[in-house]
Amino acid sequence: MTNKEILEKANYCASCIKKPCRQGCPLNNDITGFIKLIKEEKYKEAYQLLTETTVLSAICGKICPHEKQCKGSCVKRIAFTPVEIGDLESFIGDMAIKNGWNITEEKIIKGNKKVAVVGGGPSGLTCAAFLAKNGVNVTIYEKHNYLGGILQHGIPEFRLDKKLVNEVIQKILDLGIETKLNQELGKDFSIQELEKKYDAIFLGFGANISSKMRIEGEELQGVYGGNELLENGNHPDYVGKTVVVSGGGNVAMDVSRTIKKMGAKRVIVIYRRSEKEMPAERKELLEAQEEGIEFLFQNNILKILGDKKVQKIECIKTELKSKEGENRLSPVNIDGTNYYIDADYVIMAIGSNVEEDITSTLGLELSSNGKIHIDDNGKTSKKNIFSGGDVAGTKSTVAWAARAGRNAAYSILESF
Repeated sequence: MTNKEILEKANYCASCIKKPCRQGCPLNNDITGFIKLIKEEKYKEAYQLLTETTVLSAICGKICPHEKQCKGSCVKRIAFTPVEIGDLESFIGDMAIKNGWNITEEKIIKGNKKVAVVGGGPSGLTCAAFLAKNGVNVTIYEKHNYLGGILQHGIPEFRLDKKLVNEVIQKILDLGIETKLNQELGKDFSIQELEKKYDAIFLGFGANISSKMRIEGEELQGVYGGNELLENGNHPDYVGKTVVVSGGGNVAMDVSRTIKKMGAKRVIVIYRRSEKEMPAERKELLEAQEEGIEFLFQNNILKILGDKKVQKIECIKTELKSKEGENRLSPVNIDGTNYYIDADYVIMAIGSNVEEDITSTLGLELSSNGKIHIDDNGKTSKKNIFSGGDVAGTKSTVAWAARAGRNAAYSILESF
């Protein structure tokens, strides 16, 4: 995108006083502020303003569900087309990489405080960055041989360039952050060992165990978890096959599009609620449809059938009804609408959980869903341990995970 095109997009912003876009941004970025600087062609200053609240601008500008966050809060959406906030943020993030702009221009003076960050995904990276900017000695422990978490293995290459991800990560590490790769909590080190070495700990590893559908046939050969397929890349041969994906979120979109690109004859996404209620970004849904992926809204999978291996699924149509004690309509099966679909594989993409073997050894209070219980500032039941991201049940977008990491960083700084 040229500077002229960016200036046109920036000048379309009305720079309104109440800034609803900022309220819609999980990171509370000063959106009208950085856009105003773009209008003045002060690109480096725009980047510096963004770094006050985020270190992932080049990434969030590309993959955030903008229509449900900043862009969806733009006042112009009421009567006009909303401002393309993501394009503007992405442009500035890309310029920062191209021109070698540092996250901070101030000289960082390291103190004597040490913090261990467990998990190198968006939450951990952001927490580490904001701690390091404030003079804390930070060490990231990551179970893989690379940093990035979902940015590397959860979002496909066709949506997010991995070279860009690595450049963003390097910019964060340049703040003076140490890394220990191939180090998994519970196997290579314990939480107790970290407590002895560090003044505080941030737990930001993912919850990447796919939730079960709890239906008959889940144990059959050919049933996979979407999270595991994306993380590990151990895909079966889809060429000429029919694949059913259960779910309506980002994982469902990413795994279905990946499978289609790998040669599947048919990819069918089944979602219990309406199209309007899908948590996935509208843009992702439209691109998936353009790629030939089929969608069955207000349908539910009842059973997976087959002799040892998946052969078909039994489905039923649903209707949305109000239930006592619930604020929104819930999907209810419609009797007598059962039907069958021949299938070779079934992919579960309806949510994720944390490995119980890890959380059970932490000695921390857990929420009812088995994730680490934290307060609004990322504090756990132990005063020197903080958490955020999927492992603590943070809303599942990169921006919300980053916000959790940033908030926890400020809480850690206040605890010293």
